[in-house]
Amino acid sequence: MPKMKTKSSAKKRFKLTGTGKIKRKHAFKSHILTKKSKKRKLKLTHDTLVHKNDEDNIKTMLRLK
Repeated sequence: MPKMKTKSSAKKRFKLTGTGKIKRKHAFKSHILTKKSKKRKLKLTHDTLVHKNDEDNIKTMLRLK
């Protein structure tokens, strides 16, 4: 039986933390930045964790489950 491949899109978007949680970047930070406030853009810069309801789907895409 062949090896299971990970989804390339998921591999590029998500990283695992040391404790096994999944890190992601915020959306809406790539273009049309002039109308967004400085505070809003600064908050979008920082990474955050994936919600626990979505973790199972992402782990399946990354073949961790």
